[in-house]
Amino acid sequence: MVKLFKKGVYYKGGKLVKANCVDKDALKGTIAYGILQSHNISGNENKLTIKFDEITSHDITYVGIIQTAKASGLNEFPLPYTLTNCHNSLCAVGGTINEDDHVFGLSAAKKYGGAFVPPHLAVIHQYMREMRAFSGGMILGSDSHTRYGALGTMAVGEGGPELVKQLLDKTYDVDMPEIVAVELRGKLRKGVGPHDVALALVKATFKSGFVKNRVLEFVGSGIKNLSMDFRNGIDVMTTETTCLSSVWETDEVVKDYYETHGRVGAYKELKAKDGAYYDRGIVINLSKVEPMIALPFHPSNAYTIREFLSRPYELLRECEIAGQKLLKNGEFKLTDKIVDGKVYVEQGVIAGCAGGMYENIAEASEILGEDYIDNNDFTLDVYPSSQPVYKGLVDSGYISKLMQNGAVIKTAFCGPCFGAGDVPQNNGLSIRHTTRNFESREGSKPANGQLSAVALMDARSIAATAKNGGAITSAMDYDYKKKKKKYNFDHSIYKARVFNGVGKGDNEIALKYGPNIADWPKMEALKDNLLLKVVSVLQDPVTTTDELIPSGETSSYRSNPLKLAEFALSRKDPEYVARAKAVKEEVFPTDTEFNKENTTYGSVVCSIKPGDGSAREQAASCQRVLGGVANIAKEYATKRYRSNLINWGMIPFLAEKNDFAVGEYVYIENIKDAISSGKTEFKAKVLGEKTREITLRIDPLTDAEKQIILDGCLINYYRK
Repeated sequence: MVKLFKKGVYYKGGKLVKANCVDKDALKGTIAYGILQSHNISGNENKLTIKFDEITSHDITYVGIIQTAKASGLNEFPLPYTLTNCHNSLCAVGGTINEDDHVFGLSAAKKYGGAFVPPHLAVIHQYMREMRAFSGGMILGSDSHTRYGALGTMAVGEGGPELVKQLLDKTYDVDMPEIVAVELRGKLRKGVGPHDVALALVKATFKSGFVKNRVLEFVGSGIKNLSMDFRNGIDVMTTETTCLSSVWETDEVVKDYYETHGRVGAYKELKAKDGAYYDRGIVINLSKVEPMIALPFHPSNAYTIREFLSRPYELLRECEIAGQKLLKNGEFKLTDKIVDGKVYVEQGVIAGCAGGMYENIAEASEILGEDYIDNNDFTLDVYPSSQPVYKGLVDSGYISKLMQNGAVIKTAFCGPCFGAGDVPQNNGLSIRHTTRNFESREGSKPANGQLSAVALMDARSIAATAKNGGAITSAMDYDYKKKKKKYNFDHSIYKARVFNGVGKGDNEIALKYGPNIADWPKMEALKDNLLLKVVSVLQDPVTTTDELIPSGETSSYRSNPLKLAEFALSRKDPEYVARAKAVKEEVFPTDTEFNKENTTYGSVVCSIKPGDGSAREQAASCQRVLGGVANIAKEYATKRYRSNLINWGMIPFLAEKNDFAVGEYVYIENIKDAISSGKTEFKAKVLGEKTREITLRIDPLTDAEKQIILDGCLINYYRK
């Protein structure tokens, strides 16, 4: 199904073949190389300084981004900036504060010259596909699933400070990434959907880091057999491989998509040159892909549904054991879902940028046919990804048919993907065509003794499961009419509601602040020496951003740094906030011999591999607000989390072992000079029951990154 080439490959005659040596000249024949270099202003093809064509954010990131840019000297949006509202639109927390953020966003679009998409109109990535992406372009988004590669747009998801840099007319700095070819061959069988292909790819690449921080370039004869919705559905899930970005060859299918959306001028043919060289290769035989299921608690924990149903007790028991480790009290049970050889679930959800597209929902309806969802213990919720998609499904009769089946139809909203909607009951198991199923991301709170779980499946097999009374079923087990009614995009919906003020800002307009929108607290510059107190030690193999700062109920507080920080590590280490606050309030420990006048004192979180998942900058900024000055890790799961740490003035240390203890001190002398001079190794003393010396490292920093850390954060850096 999926084959990996760990060394270089050529793309010749439409297929990947092994290369005997590295061919830098032939690397220039890739699509990705051309797009990256056309946006690079450094003059150095290996050290990229990228100016993006456009940027985009949703409503739990844009307030902080604009506030940060404003504090750093923002006068206008120098490039198109689209503000969408699909994350903070249904969180029933905090009274008026959700809508206050939306009012702030609209006032910012009017003041600085941006676009504003009102709540429930579209999820961020669907709108950007429909109205903003273009072949050969580059878009930066403050959401990790910023992926428009199937439309020929190289898109990158990063933390908010990277968007701030673009707003201040600065650059996105990165070493030239390696490029990995993904050759698609063959044709999918009926019942197999884009999520099945995506989960097979994630399973094959995630755990080994095969494509980490690299660019995926999709090529091959199998592309022509995929519709645009299928391509977009696969592409958006490339985030879960931990790649940096993605891009696909474009063809008449892409051109038709742009034409349907009234933007045929956005199309450009993109093809890799015959003989193009790639640093690595992946071959996916679409003809062999089967319906998949990603079990809790990660998209890479994936199996074919056939394999899962052949040994459900064993695989669910593994999930039970993993879940039990998360609970302070209570019991987590999944094996009781097995009844008479079948595995029953309580909920199905088709939603968001991955699941909510027209074809997924239409084909799910075709599979359900005239059958009722005949099980009161099972519910099916469907969220079309935009109002135009919703209307298209209404016009084609699919919405009324799904309602008659017993499905509940909701508006464009990302909540089911991050725990702000459709939270299952305790010990519940939900199957979802959404992007992620990390532990407690669905909204449960293990610290309170409650835990539910999500398994990822394609919309087609979710419909088959609904048809079978909630018993997990492969869509290949049903015969149905696959031909779907044609989708017609209605332009009037966006014309009626979207504010498009790109390039038309009016600085006389005042920003509208609600009582929850707060400025960033003052952050101190780095002093000569550094004293860290260990306030949390995380021993999980990977720590996600959901664990560093939970999604769901915290969303409403993303505009208030101090209130949001109260939730930091709440699902992983509930004592962290109190410990970090104690360090911050202590100002300087009296039981140490160090000079507080020339020593920065702050807290540090130690872990194995932090930062998988979301791009949310708050995973770092909350630590900083609470007095954090550094992280110590064996490695960082993603470039974006490391960048978030740096942009908030925190040092991303690396250590060979995570053998620290809460309450220990770590002292590094002459840290300021060492960072300023570009050193990457630091002698440190660990002060605990016994004093020991260790070596800490950091990967090389750019000159700008060094200065940001020295100044204490990005705001201070630009304010200077």
